[in-house]
Amino acid sequence: MTRQPLVLTGAALLLVVAAATAAQAVDMPVRKAGLWEMKMVRAGSPMPEMTMQHCTDETVDKEMNNNVSPVTKQVCSKQDIQKTATGYVSDSVCNVAGMTTTTHADITGDFNAAYTVKSTAHVQGGPAGAAGRDSTTTIEAKWLGACKPDQKPGDIVMPGGFKMNIRDADKLKNLLPK
Repeated sequence: MTRQPLVLTGAALLLVVAAATAAQAVDMPVRKAGLWEMKMVRAGSPMPEMTMQHCTDETVDKEMNNNVSPVTKQVCSKQDIQKTATGYVSDSVCNVAGMTTTTHADITGDFNAAYTVKSTAHVQGGPAGAAGRDSTTTIEAKWLGACKPDQKPGDIVMPGGFKMNIRDADKLKNLLPK
């Protein structure tokens, strides 16, 4: 696997994790313990649809809030989350691999059975100063039940069977360019 797909996979994982558990200005609810399926569909982007599974519990969700925050602070100049009448809204500006991404997300759901993150992003820069492009991402997360017997809280299984534990967040930081 080349560095470019690793960066894209790391960035996608960071997006999913941050969207699912971000806690900055407002504490997000903790998701129900067990296995969550997260389907990410991106329009206007070369990234294919991805479905991931995440085994979690209350401790892991709280740890993710604490561990993702330093990574987010490292790459994002703005990360604002506010409670709304229908859920939460998030606005961020992040720089990864020479690309600046400005994102607005609406987060709705009950965090016990299902939640949805709908975001729009504008990406500027990248290889050879690529022209800006816009994309829309929808993450549909649903609770599947108990984690599988071979899973422990924090395990994320990506497409193709790539598996990591979010408690190894330092490995994710190493995927991002310095």
